[in-house]
Amino acid sequence: MANTAQARKRARQNDKQRAHNASLKSSFRTAIKKIMKAVLSGDKKVAKETFDSNVAIIDRIADKKIVHKNKAARHKSRLNAAIKAL
Repeated sequence: MANTAQARKRARQNDKQRAHNASLKSSFRTAIKKIMKAVLSGDKKVAKETFDSNVAIIDRIADKKIVHKNKAARHKSRLNAAIKAL
């Protein structure tokens, strides 16, 4: 464990930040699952609405560098292609 006050504080901050990042990453995965569920339902209109509402969440998390911007773009592209294929 940390020996100095500075190191103890840093450890506390790291724990707090890790929990926050994990929460954001979880919301990223949840947004993708919501879109996929809408796509699998087969209703193109509902899928498009779900995609439009959740793409902002995906972009926000990529902007914060919780996930890489290319990973976010890849997911958005694949989900959009799935919607267009309906």
